[in-house]
Amino acid sequence: MFARFLSLAPMLLALILVAGCASDSDGAQTANAADADGATLAPSGLDIAPLTIKSADKSHKFSVEVARTAQEQARGLMFRSELAPDKGMIFPFDAPRRANFWMKNTQISLDIIFVRSDGSIESIAPNTLPYSLDGVPSGEPVAMVLELASGRAAELGLKAGDIVKWTDPRR
Repeated sequence: MFARFLSLAPMLLALILVAGCASDSDGAQTANAADADGATLAPSGLDIAPLTIKSADKSHKFSVEVARTAQEQARGLMFRSELAPDKGMIFPFDAPRRANFWMKNTQISLDIIFVRSDGSIESIAPNTLPYSLDGVPSGEPVAMVLELASGRAAELGLKAGDIVKWTDPRR
């Protein structure tokens, strides 16, 4: 009996490990984790930060992944099959610059929001075309870019001049 249990032990251990590591479509763990500094991490391994957009007399709250490095920014939301309405990704730049985004390997349509240094929205590129290699440029130098699920900007009534505020968990 004990010998039979020992022969099944590796299979049982594998089943327990698989059950404890459910994956999303990217193969990443679905549960959020924390890094050594205590910052919350998304399944992608990126930090998660709170973000608010002030539009007229309303505030809209989001939880966004922070793409800091050139590699993280190049990948962005590529290969994702969905993006929840209250989620997004922010691309902060070291210094304001003209930004030009594309949708290569991006399966879902996005609203791309260009944000100035003072937090005001410079422009919004709504409903971008998945997989498109056409550039989606800012109209002037911006300090960051915010990507939200397609149609969210219109649904919330966001417009140029609205204010984006976020808290960088690394600062």
